[in-house]
Amino acid sequence: MTSRQGTAGVSARPETASDGEEVRDGDAPAAIAVEGLTKRFGSGDDAVTAVDDVSVRIEPGSVVGLLGPNGAGKTTTIKSILGMVVPDAGRVRIQGIDVAEDPRQAYAHVDAMLEGARNDYWRLTVRENLRYFATIGGVAPDSVADRHDRLLDQFDLAEKADVPVRNLSRGMKQKVSLASVLASDADVVFLDEPTLGLDVESSLTLRRELRRIVEERGLTAVISSHDMDVIEAVCDRVIIMNDGRIVADDTVANLRQGFETSAFRLTSPDLDADTLAAVRDRFDVTDVTSRDGTTTVEVATDSDGFYELAALLRERSVTLTSVATVEPDLEDVFVELTGEGKTGRTGGGSR
Repeated sequence: MTSRQGTAGVSARPETASDGEEVRDGDAPAAIAVEGLTKRFGSGDDAVTAVDDVSVRIEPGSVVGLLGPNGAGKTTTIKSILGMVVPDAGRVRIQGIDVAEDPRQAYAHVDAMLEGARNDYWRLTVRENLRYFATIGGVAPDSVADRHDRLLDQFDLAEKADVPVRNLSRGMKQKVSLASVLASDADVVFLDEPTLGLDVESSLTLRRELRRIVEERGLTAVISSHDMDVIEAVCDRVIIMNDGRIVADDTVANLRQGFETSAFRLTSPDLDADTLAAVRDRFDVTDVTSRDGTTTVEVATDSDGFYELAALLRERSVTLTSVATVEPDLEDVFVELTGEGKTGRTGGGSR
């Protein structure tokens, strides 16, 4: 594993045979297999269990999102897998190799970009960073020069290839960090907040190119991000952690389908202050916006509640110009499972 500072196929627990050995589909090892991972900090009454008996299997070629509020155990889980934190219990295997028994061979498959860390050498140019990290990853940089050129193009870094990283903007540095992770032959990558500091256009480019690179090279990627749009756009599956445990593990589509529509968005020029007050008295109003004499109100309720709402509006002679159901998104699922407020962020704190 390069030392940096700074879905198909995921199940909550791996299947095991009677002798305790993991069952593998077609004898192919999981890219990442974690069994019973536990980590506590402190001792006695002050002890905190950051990761509590976590087990997960990630198949090769999967792109898995890891979500959770502050203190959920995401960072500790990632660092335990990477060998940066020594767990109190559990077993970790990378491409079938036990990291405790043969860490050098296991981590030869791995690279990572971690939030809040300096993931590149700022005195080196962009291209020199790619060559450096390929070299310490065991790859002759000249043999992957074409790959580096493609990465520079894919992340809009070609014009900055010979500029020292310290002279780049925060967003450009973030793209250099990601390109450096992808510069070697690592086939398992961990990306912590990969879009941090990027503008909207750069974030969209990263999503598109990251998915393309993963598919082209058959990489396995674990992405931890507060950006739900990135997770929905890039990941095959999502693992949600809370209080040190996995509370959900499924595809984005399946997670969303598990939540029935529970909100309606109504628009009308007749939604005055008195009517909105009456609606608020009887219903859970989640959003109100007004524009050009028209007001849109979003109400969290079920189908029976909608009919009651419609009757109330009819009594007040409100003519609706549009009615739409509000489909749950990944953030709604996250809020429901973790109890965190819907803010657009899962939180950047670590544990």
